Amino acid sequence: MASKDLTTAHPTISIAGAGIGGLTAALALHEQGHQTALFESAPEIIPLGVGINVQPTAIAELSRLGLADQIASIGVATQAHRYVDHRGQTLWTEPRGIAAGHDYPQYSVHRGHLQMMLLDAVTERLGPDAVHADARLSGISEAGETAIQLTVVNSASQTRTLDTDVLVGADGLHSTVRRWLHPDEAPVSVAGTTMWRGLADLPYAFLDGTTMIIANDGTGTRLVAYPCSEQANSKARTLLNWVCLTPADRRSPSEDERTGLVNALAEWEFDWFDLTELAARSGEVTVYPMVDRDPLSRWGSGRVTLLGDAAHPMYPIGANGASQAIIDAGALAECFTRASDPTSALRSYEAMRITPTTSIVQANRAMNDSEKKTAARTGDSIAAPAGRLRQITTDYRAVVDRSTAR
Repeated sequence: MASKDLTTAHPTISIAGAGIGGLTAALALHEQGHQTALFESAPEIIPLGVGINVQPTAIAELSRLGLADQIASIGVATQAHRYVDHRGQTLWTEPRGIAAGHDYPQYSVHRGHLQMMLLDAVTERLGPDAVHADARLSGISEAGETAIQLTVVNSASQTRTLDTDVLVGADGLHSTVRRWLHPDEAPVSVAGTTMWRGLADLPYAFLDGTTMIIANDGTGTRLVAYPCSEQANSKARTLLNWVCLTPADRRSPSEDERTGLVNALAEWEFDWFDLTELAARSGEVTVYPMVDRDPLSRWGSGRVTLLGDAAHPMYPIGANGASQAIIDAGALAECFTRASDPTSALRSYEAMRITPTTSIVQANRAMNDSEKKTAARTGDSIAAPAGRLRQITTDYRAVVDRSTAR
């Protein structure tokens, strides 16, 4: 990957990270004729993770890349969000995706299945040598005004160096590229919330197969659950993604993951779903704190920038992390097509995306705080918490809609 002359219309672009954002960026840049390569630290790219949501604006980007049929074959087109209390009683139902008037669906999908779908598309369109696994970025240096020198190392500690015209850091929350650009940045920001997560394999349909539930017990414990596999739905089964959120100070250090989940929901009871199925039918239960990072005033410098979680990690409240990475990818390709040189393209991209993503990071924080405080107060009718939840989601959606308008 030798560096090309500054005057070239199609500079060589290296992407650190072959996750959802990096792979989508490679596809979008390739579509516009730009030479792209990806470097992934994992020795092998396999379908890891749990369920995520991809919002209609991001589905529009994937559809423009010719991937509409592929995502429809793996994801569930979510039709509604149903807000319930800890007894399973419906407080409010909100239409989503096509049902809410959008031009594109909202999809709930297994993160790993979406990543592999994108990887297959990259391999097919860019060639089998476009993605380099077992290639951890260990060093970045400027090689004059027109190139960046990268050092990558594999799991056998073998290193190599290469020059690239542009570096895009799509390497996640603990981004090496972000750390190089912003070495004095503060640690991650902790929300004070513990998250239990898992995927339950249910031998039956969950509700109508297209509904997400968001539950709140009025004391700070919340539960989100939704089907995330069209293949499972088609067999009258459910791959149910779920996340339980509790105040961090409620978890006992002596609890294992499954016991902690059971204890968190001990006072909950739905008459239409056995909540003990979450732990019993999940292959793995993971527990970790909810974190983000304070928004940056600038993402990159010169011929280096950031994308996705490396640029704007956000709380999973609002289900916008993957969507914003996909939107970043489309904007990056658009700016490279319009700009006269790589540096101008990167600064235009950042100018286009930094303000809206900062707004969403802040909106996610505000929504998290508001949801935690939404309690069923003594004497409340069911309409009272329903009204509060409706206002929270309406306010959040207004911020996201303004931020994703193109």
